[in-house]
Amino acid sequence: MIPNVDLQTKLKNLPDEPGVYIMYDADGNILYVGKAKILKNRVRQYFHASTNKSEKVLAMLTHVADFRYIITASETDALSLENTLIKKHTPPYNILLKDDKQYPYIKVDLSADYPKFISTRKLQKDKFKYFGPITQGGAKSFLDILGSCFPTVTCNNNFNKLPKNFRPCLNYHIGKCCAPCIGNVTKEEYRKIVNRAVAFLSGDDSEVRQVLDRKMMTASEKMMYEQALTYKRYLQLIDKISQQRIVVLNKFVDYDMFAVASNGKNCVVNHTMIRGGKVIFSDNNAVSDAGIDEAQTLSSFLAEYCDMVKLCGEIYVNMPLPDADELCALIQEKTGVKTQIFCPQKQDKKRLVDMAYRNAVEYLTKSQTAIDKKYNTTHGAVLQLKELLGLKKLPTRVECYDISNVQGVDKVASMVVFTNGQKDASQYRRFRIKTVEGANDFASMKEVLTRRFERMKADDGVFGKNPDLIVVDGGLGQLDYARQAMEECGVEVQLVSLAKREELVYKLGTNEPTFLPRNSYALNLLINIRDESHRFAITYFRKLHNKNSIKSVLQDVEGIGEKRRIELHRKFKSMENLKAATVEELAEVKGMTRATAEKLYQYLHQE
Repeated sequence: MIPNVDLQTKLKNLPDEPGVYIMYDADGNILYVGKAKILKNRVRQYFHASTNKSEKVLAMLTHVADFRYIITASETDALSLENTLIKKHTPPYNILLKDDKQYPYIKVDLSADYPKFISTRKLQKDKFKYFGPITQGGAKSFLDILGSCFPTVTCNNNFNKLPKNFRPCLNYHIGKCCAPCIGNVTKEEYRKIVNRAVAFLSGDDSEVRQVLDRKMMTASEKMMYEQALTYKRYLQLIDKISQQRIVVLNKFVDYDMFAVASNGKNCVVNHTMIRGGKVIFSDNNAVSDAGIDEAQTLSSFLAEYCDMVKLCGEIYVNMPLPDADELCALIQEKTGVKTQIFCPQKQDKKRLVDMAYRNAVEYLTKSQTAIDKKYNTTHGAVLQLKELLGLKKLPTRVECYDISNVQGVDKVASMVVFTNGQKDASQYRRFRIKTVEGANDFASMKEVLTRRFERMKADDGVFGKNPDLIVVDGGLGQLDYARQAMEECGVEVQLVSLAKREELVYKLGTNEPTFLPRNSYALNLLINIRDESHRFAITYFRKLHNKNSIKSVLQDVEGIGEKRRIELHRKFKSMENLKAATVEELAEVKGMTRATAEKLYQYLHQE
């Protein structure tokens, strides 16, 4: 790409200082955020004709119309600012790991009087000790194994403030808790149990195997075959994990190995985790990044990835990273772990990094189609949607709205959000229609969008970021009511509607539909968003309708007040379940008596 005159002037005036650079398209949308030790050298590389560029860089440059930069005091600050801006703006050509898998961990506060083991997917810089990531069986299975072999507490009780007549919970009676709540064990005895559990989570499974094997045989002898099968499954899970723990070193060490492989179009980063001298984890991550070289891609990946996986203090990579010191400082700031990054050249560490690289190459070679498909259905679909619909702004954040009701009863609406072509479930919202009478989907859509636009106008952040594109389920009618809401609120947002039968797209300013190719990723993205909003709306409607159905029926039954209605709904969920219940089952509900249960049963089954 040959830069225009204005860009050429800006390139000449770039400073010899560290900072962050931001690439923009012609409509002012952010395409890419990068960091540089020397801004002048890094940014010029993108536009220098003699520089070899990958396909993803060339693809981005076809959209670049301008760039800006922010000077920072150091490269560490640049790395931190880059990370912040990527999370804030979610540029389509940056590494975006926030929507990828979050591995479960088990954590424990060993400083507590009676430590308990908890599952989590959120790593934090706190007092807890974390074990994981757990890639086989899930955290629940591990907690079940811990409960079977090391009976520790699961409750939140303060054992120093319990009444004298306190009774232990069910876990004590089934052997999954040693009940320190009633003084069944001392702190010292409890600590020994915790230490044995920690040893298991750290890799020593010998005691757990013996305990589970003994429990399995005992259950089998007592003809408790389902319980025996459960213990057998636990043993099989431990066997599967042990097969991954290949001893590669004679030292009890913890390392994290990272290797990046690229074919010019796609990149894969492999993470191989060494804990206690054993390989316990190896995973490949397909990434999209428009950095000039693989070292920059790997650096950006690590800056994001350390939020997802608990890394140790020694990181080894398959190529030198120019910003290794700054990256170590950022990881230490995020995790609290003092970190060093090395590029080994010989012996065991080099062999392990080479193994990580071979895994990355293997995944890149054999999964090329899958990697391309993921890109095409997410980032690629967003870019295609902008081009096919002639949108002014790249639809990075798309919101879709749908209305659900039956004959105007229990009217609700849904808002689903896709960010960079992927579901962003944490941003979903649901609404109850407040002002519309009867089954008027048009007016309901206007009410919901008015509430959305008013929040957007107030800029209070209740709904998260502002939408780049709003999709409404329906045709010209729904779109027109959405337009009215937008104009009355005095805001401006890109609006389209998607009609169900022919999957036609309607835009503002014309009554003629836009036909997107049936096999286009852009149309598939719109359909997926619309279907997801419909599913979310229906789910909320059914939940609300079932609750209100039970409430309305029970209002006519003598002896059943608000508290009993709440408990009956909590127990049976729907009218169908309520009618199918026996008198005994009704009487078991909290607050119910036998006499009231009989009255309710007769009322529900009267002719």
